Amino acid sequence: MPKETKLYEALGVDPSCSDSELKKAYKKLALKYHPDKCGGATARFQEISHAYDTLSDPQKRQIYDQYGEAGLSGGGGAGGMGGLSPEDLFSHFFGGGPRASRSNGPRRGKDVAHSLKVTLEDLYRGRTAKLALQKNVLCEYCEGRGGKEGCVKKCTTCDGQGITITVRQRGPMLQQIQRPCDDCGGAGEVIDPKDKCKACNGRKVTQVKKVLEVHVSRGMKDGRKIKFPGEGDQAPGVIPGDVIIVLEQREHERFKRDGDDLYYTAKIDLVTALAGGRIHIPHLDDRVLLVEIFPGEVIRPGELKALMGQGMPTERLHDYGNMYVQFEVEMPPPHWTDPARIQELRMLLPPPRELPPIPKGYLAEEAYLSDVDPRQRFRAEQGHLEGEEDDENGPGPGVQCAQQ
Repeated sequence: MPKETKLYEALGVDPSCSDSELKKAYKKLALKYHPDKCGGATARFQEISHAYDTLSDPQKRQIYDQYGEAGLSGGGGAGGMGGLSPEDLFSHFFGGGPRASRSNGPRRGKDVAHSLKVTLEDLYRGRTAKLALQKNVLCEYCEGRGGKEGCVKKCTTCDGQGITITVRQRGPMLQQIQRPCDDCGGAGEVIDPKDKCKACNGRKVTQVKKVLEVHVSRGMKDGRKIKFPGEGDQAPGVIPGDVIIVLEQREHERFKRDGDDLYYTAKIDLVTALAGGRIHIPHLDDRVLLVEIFPGEVIRPGELKALMGQGMPTERLHDYGNMYVQFEVEMPPPHWTDPARIQELRMLLPPPRELPPIPKGYLAEEAYLSDVDPRQRFRAEQGHLEGEEDDENGPGPGVQCAQQ
């Protein structure tokens, strides 16, 4: 009798069972406890897969029967090799071999990421979006076998490993080349064409449309990841990975966001900047903020003011950040009124600053401003930029050092 029977009990078989009985018991339980079919019974599925992974390997089964799981982990017998055969040891050192070592338990599928475009309004109010995806699921007609019961055979070319290794000699060196098996396409198994499942054509999986409901909570940020565990592609003996939805915020026409704060640019006329008035700021919900500028407050061009608590909601505490308003003051057009009224305006406004005296030895000369046409403006700006580059990189190409 084996030293331990825990793995046999996990599969519900007798320790003296045959390989076919072992395989039949595993398939039955794997289909029953697959995470996608029974609401996430991952622990039970892993236990079943680990038991089958060990007992289906003749050498591991022999070690388990003699030493128990301690022998498989190197705790007894097996020469302290942790259950590694000479072929597995070769694979461990050279990245492959006639029999690559199997991992304990089923492997996990890859996670799949999808982006979901959202507006700033969505992140302010919250939203539930539906996202349709294509995913692989186990074929319901063949139950993930790929064909009739017992039709799947181990590929004799690669010994079920899915890879072939060729050793070539290049001078004094030996080169090892590993590539997918041509006969089984890297699957490690072959199915007679006449026995293949008509629904999946022997692929064991079919593609279906899956609609996910993505709950975008208030205050979430650009780049936020929302995880759907186990919604990745299915495959026989594989724990499905996760589907990860990444929020991608569209640029907003009015607001810029920085953390939980909002930034808004308000354009006001000169009268409002000097004498006060009211501006309207449409918010991200159904409100319009009525902002009062008091007479005599004087809003300067580029000045920044704050509306406390009018920013984005925080995701966890449901508090709010601030809204910062930057003002652009629009000047009236040239010659907007007659000289008499301008003189009246001079009387109302604070007196201008006095000009500094002309230094001794300097001559006073009248100069007049003129408008700059687009071509002159472009040349002036280009010359300014080139001057900055010369300051950063040193003298321009027209400057040469004197040679002695």
